[in-house]
Amino acid sequence: MNKVEKKEYVFSVEIPVRDYELDAEGIVNNANYLHYMEYTRHCFCQEAGYSFGQMGEAGIVPVLSHVEVDYKTPLRSGDVMVSKLWIERRGVRFVFHQDIYNKATGKTVINGVASVVCVEDGQLSRGEKLAEAFKPYLK
Repeated sequence: MNKVEKKEYVFSVEIPVRDYELDAEGIVNNANYLHYMEYTRHCFCQEAGYSFGQMGEAGIVPVLSHVEVDYKTPLRSGDVMVSKLWIERRGVRFVFHQDIYNKATGKTVINGVASVVCVEDGQLSRGEKLAEAFKPYLK
């Protein structure tokens, strides 16, 4: 993952580990971190005033175009994570820089980056409607 100057987080959410997310080793299966990242983005969008339901009604479909995850330390049953993000705009992309921490230990669990583009009425768009909603949060 490319090193980026760390910015101030604009959103965070706590997420408990559920036992069905564990693998045979008793740690959270790596694929679940993509779900945690997605859940965090959805919660962020809702806080920004544009839930996924509202986006659909407005003809906006946010599409994940790229994702990277660096795994640092595992989570286990009973752990609670704090998922944080900050967002920047690069051309037509909204780039979500996302980090997850173990709430109890403060240790970094993952560092991730997710790029999202917007499709409006079936066409790739510049995402101006979302940019307006995200304006207070954009770096």
